[in-house]
Amino acid sequence: MKKIFLILLLLIVFNSAYSQYFTPRQLFPGLFEVVQLSDIFPDNKTFVDATPKRDQAAIMKDYNDQKDKPDFNLKKFVSDNFIIPGTHNDGFKSDISAGIRKHIDTLWQVLYRKHDTVSRYSSLLPLPNDFIVPGGRFRETYYWDSYFTMLGLQESHKTKIIQNMIGNFAYLIDKFGFIPNGNRTYYLTRSQPPFFSMMIDLLAKDEGDNVLIKYQSELLKEYTFWMRSAGTLEPGQAYRNVVRMPGGEILNRYWDESDKPREESFKKDVNAAKETKQKTEDFYRNIRAAAESGWDFSTRWLDTTGKLETIQTTFIIPIDLNCLIYHLELTIAKSYHLQGNENKYQVYLTKALIRKKAIQKYCWSAENSWFMDYNWKLKHTTPNETLAGVYPLEFNIADSTQAFKVATGIKTKFLKTGGLVTTLKRSGQQWDSPNAWAPLQYMAIDGLNKYHQTGLARSIAENWIKTNLQVFNDTGKLMEKYNVIDTDVKAGGGEYPLQDGFGWTNGVLLNLLNHYHIDQL
Repeated sequence: MKKIFLILLLLIVFNSAYSQYFTPRQLFPGLFEVVQLSDIFPDNKTFVDATPKRDQAAIMKDYNDQKDKPDFNLKKFVSDNFIIPGTHNDGFKSDISAGIRKHIDTLWQVLYRKHDTVSRYSSLLPLPNDFIVPGGRFRETYYWDSYFTMLGLQESHKTKIIQNMIGNFAYLIDKFGFIPNGNRTYYLTRSQPPFFSMMIDLLAKDEGDNVLIKYQSELLKEYTFWMRSAGTLEPGQAYRNVVRMPGGEILNRYWDESDKPREESFKKDVNAAKETKQKTEDFYRNIRAAAESGWDFSTRWLDTTGKLETIQTTFIIPIDLNCLIYHLELTIAKSYHLQGNENKYQVYLTKALIRKKAIQKYCWSAENSWFMDYNWKLKHTTPNETLAGVYPLEFNIADSTQAFKVATGIKTKFLKTGGLVTTLKRSGQQWDSPNAWAPLQYMAIDGLNKYHQTGLARSIAENWIKTNLQVFNDTGKLMEKYNVIDTDVKAGGGEYPLQDGFGWTNGVLLNLLNHYHIDQL
């Protein structure tokens, strides 16, 4: 009787006005697990993005009535009851002869999405404005991807689309208190690297500094999300995204509210958890926190063995995250300064300066001459040099001596014929060597230019552009990531096949082509 009551209660909840905020696993218990652990779809993201053709309760009733019959066909049942998503750009054929600039201009149209009304029980979260998606399996808006996409949109003079996308992110902050990883219900437990204040800076180049005042409320809400409960912690304690350091400073980490397998990578997470010595819940939390970082996955989150089952993301103070929140604090301070509110300006400026000192204190490694992540549990920097170490240059946190040493490290360790490798380790993970990603190339190039390392910055840009053009001329595609050591070999690793499209690659490439006045190499 109790079980029947719970089922009825769930059905009432699911059929409420808020049903679209339930995840596929919550909406289709039992069916979800069976589908995701089967081989119906090679990519677990396919089913969680599928749209039910009819009422959730009716689908579940039929599934429970039919699933134990000897002639039950799971694949047919799913295809009968769900619209299986494509990648939208499957039919697009590029014209190599038209050149790379024309290709990117056409891709803005291919990757453009209308903010159509979302179907009931879809995992998609509705947005008020049209937007650009990354491409391939990534059918929705993504948080940190969008900043680097906007770099190209600005070069294409598509300010209106930038405004719309920022408006969507402001809407998500107002609606949920933060910007989710992407606009899917299964992403509502985590965010991504907080580039919202960087987006505001970008828009201010076209619209003026008043946009800082316009979005001040959302900037403050995002800051509140990342700093929840910071004032209640003692040194050595952590809660959600905040950690109080031994000296009393507050720094941030990546975190996810859920300790269950990711729905979009369910089978891989369940299988990986079988190999770990951690508590299963801790392992899932660490996997999810790495997903919030955008670097899923990399040896920067692992112990010295480099094995995924040792992932310890929540123990790590990431250098890039804290640089971004430093920028957020400065942006909020500037918004108050523009309003003439000097008291609040000083409050947030002070927060930023304290964070800057803490980054220097905990993340600069004199031994490595590099900015490193910090393991707050072990109370020392992690052993992994990664390209995240360039972020203090982008945000003017490094002093001139540190910047010179970082530039030397970039040139001697990270720079390859095709661009900058992400880390110095080969692990098979996609955010490790030999792979390279457009966002990190841009952050390194822009950061080096801020410290007058213009020659090195240009060398990186030229290598990266050459790699992009070579693959485009060979395939007609711009990829999500590239192999920059063996440039004739496709980038590998990761939980899914190499994706093309690709929003942030397009954005960074067009920005660099224009900045360096390059048409061909």
